[in-house]
Amino acid sequence: MPRKGHSPEKILNKLRQVEVAVAKGSSVAHAIRDINVSENTYYRWRQEYGGLTVEQAKRLKELEKENL
Repeated sequence: MPRKGHSPEKILNKLRQVEVAVAKGSSVAHAIRDINVSENTYYRWRQEYGGLTVEQAKRLKELEKENL
């Protein structure tokens, strides 16, 4: 049974949560644990979605689906 992935909106929301927590003085590792993802997942998401808006992330996912 395949796992359900996170939507681009949820991914961007979680990335922002980590940014806010780090800005408030929390460590990155602790902030990542708070959003319930692994460090590898966080850094992969940050590499793929870092700096994108929600609309851009949605479009990225649509293009990826078209290419399959």
